[in-house]
Amino acid sequence: MRIAVVGAGALGLYYGAVLQRAGEDVAFLLRRDYEAIMATGLTVRSINGDFHLASVRGARRPEEIGPVDLVIVGLKTFANEHFSDLITPLVGAGTYILTLQNGLGNEEALADLFGAERIMGGVAFLCANRDEPGTVHHLGAGRIELGAFAGALADRVAEVAASFVRGGIDCRVVNDLRAARWRKLVWNIPYNGLCALLDQSVDRLQAFYPTRELVRAIMGEVIAAANAQGLNSPIEADFADRMLLFTDDMGVYRPSMQLDRTAGRPLEIDAILARPLAAGTVQGIDMPRVRMLFALLSCVVKDGTGGNSVVA
Repeated sequence: MRIAVVGAGALGLYYGAVLQRAGEDVAFLLRRDYEAIMATGLTVRSINGDFHLASVRGARRPEEIGPVDLVIVGLKTFANEHFSDLITPLVGAGTYILTLQNGLGNEEALADLFGAERIMGGVAFLCANRDEPGTVHHLGAGRIELGAFAGALADRVAEVAASFVRGGIDCRVVNDLRAARWRKLVWNIPYNGLCALLDQSVDRLQAFYPTRELVRAIMGEVIAAANAQGLNSPIEADFADRMLLFTDDMGVYRPSMQLDRTAGRPLEIDAILARPLAAGTVQGIDMPRVRMLFALLSCVVKDGTGGNSVVA
């Protein structure tokens, strides 16, 4: 399968690397890592074993890659305005597009541009970051829940899932993609939001009883909003407790939004906070803690990016 990775941060580099190692024909659209990867290849430092790809197909512009069978989108959601420029040159008659991005609204934006029948969504439970150019650090997890957005052929979804499995990724096809997205938001909203706001890693939130209980309360608001969306698979009452126990095992981990704020980059406030908040509000769900977290993060983001326009 010919695959193009658009958004070669930690997520894109990691999943693209494991797919290439499994035998897929992968091309990476690169920016800051271009020189390093073209010179010395791509290194993955992983809890499952390190590996190095000596030869990697990289490009600075999508036109250098051309049409492929599958586009994997790993962009941060604040870059979604560039979908058309970055993805259009990669799309041919039979191309499918898989977004592994966080939050809500990504499949819809891609469907508006390229047609709903091409779009797949994947919810990635991955702990990874990058430091020196050409190296990605896989710190934990990696599972993907993959589903069709609207009209994508089931056999193509299964084919993509099988490619990840051959690369050693626990990739499961789900029937309710919306439910999978909301389940991840139960984790993403409190931990990404609070860690970015307070500049504290998840272990600090877990160890301090008041913040642990705040996380639990925020999770409860997100679960209530999720279950008001008419999901085929409602989120269970004990899901927050299970997420707290899962996070206890993560150790000193800094979520992506915290790293972005530290680096002075925009934050994914719109997709991770504003859109879920708006969806809950439309259904009459009161989410005061999520609303406060959204307001405080919007206040501290220097460029004002906060997605206020979608909040009712």
